[in-house]
Amino acid sequence: MWHFAGPEYALRLVGTEATAWLRRCPGIRLSRRFGLTTPRATNAMNESDTSNSRSEPAGWVISTTKEAFQADVFDQSRSAVVVVDFWAPWCAPCRALGPVLERLAEQHGGRFILVKANTDEMPDAAAQFKVQGIPAVFAVSGGEILDGFTGVMPEPQIRTWLDRMLAAHCLGDARDAEAVDLALAERLYRRFVAENPRVHEAQIGLARTLLAMDRLDESREVIAELERRGFLEPEAQKIKAALDLGQKSSEGLAEYRAAAQADPDNLELQLQLAESLVGAQQFEESLQICLSLVERDRKNTGERARKLMIDIFRVLPEDSELTTNYRRKLSMALF
Repeated sequence: MWHFAGPEYALRLVGTEATAWLRRCPGIRLSRRFGLTTPRATNAMNESDTSNSRSEPAGWVISTTKEAFQADVFDQSRSAVVVVDFWAPWCAPCRALGPVLERLAEQHGGRFILVKANTDEMPDAAAQFKVQGIPAVFAVSGGEILDGFTGVMPEPQIRTWLDRMLAAHCLGDARDAEAVDLALAERLYRRFVAENPRVHEAQIGLARTLLAMDRLDESREVIAELERRGFLEPEAQKIKAALDLGQKSSEGLAEYRAAAQADPDNLELQLQLAESLVGAQQFEESLQICLSLVERDRKNTGERARKLMIDIFRVLPEDSELTTNYRRKLSMALF
C-alpha cells in the first residue's frame, strides 16, 4: 500500500458527525432546536440594546463583550464558522451592512454564527484583527481567521463570500477526519462533492482518502475526472504520482539488477531497474540511476527517467534530503 507525504492536520473536537456536518455544510440547514444559541446570546436577543440601533434575529446573532470575545469568537469557531462584524453606532455604513448580515445569519439557520463587536467598546479586539476601518467583517474557523472584507458589499457578493467560508470550514473537518477515521472522511467528502461539485479541493481530498484506504481504482477515477479540465493542482499531482508509482512492482528486482549490470549500455534495462527499485521503495538508488539516464540520453530514455524522478519527488516529504539534493542535481543536468 502506498502512502505519500501530504499536509499534517490537527485534530479538532467537532462534536458528533451528524450534528457537526449539519451545522457546517452548504445546502443543509439546522432547525432551531439543534441550536447554537447560548443563554447569554438569547438574552442579548431579547433585551433592548440602547447603544445598538440594529435589531437582531434570535438564535444566530450574538452581541459580544470584551470579556466574552474569546469564547464567542475563537472558542466557538472550533465547532462552527463565526463571522465577526466590527461596527460602531455612529457608523452609517455599519448600520447599512448590519441588517444584511443579520438577515443572512437567520436565513442560513445556524450554518454560521454572527458575532457583533462594537469597536468603541472593544478596541483591543479590533486591534487583534488589525481593523483599519469599519465596517470590517471576518470569518473565523478552527481558531484561525480565514478571510475578511472592509466596507459594504452587495448582498450577492456577501453570499458568495459566505459560501466560500462555509466550504473551507466544512472541508477542514473532512481533512481532520483523515487522521483518525478514513471512512468518516470519505463520507464527508462525498457529501460535500454532491452539494458542491465545482469545489475541486473536495474531490482531491476524496482521492487522497481513497488512496489511503488502498482503493486505488476509485482514487484513480477521481483524479482522471479532475484531469479532464486540462490540469491538476499540486496536491492532485502528488496523488497521481503515488498512484502511478504504486503500479511499479519490485518483483524480479534481483533479475533486473543482474541484467542491468551485465549490460550497462542498455538504457532501457537501466530504466527498468530504476522502476523496480521504486516498487521496493529504494528511492535513492532509483534516483541515482535516473539522473545518470538524463545525463546520458536527455531526449529519449532520459526524459522518461526525468518524469520518474519528478514522481518520486512528489511522493517524498517536502523536507526530504533526497528531494532537495536530487532536484538540484537534476536542474544542473538539464541546464
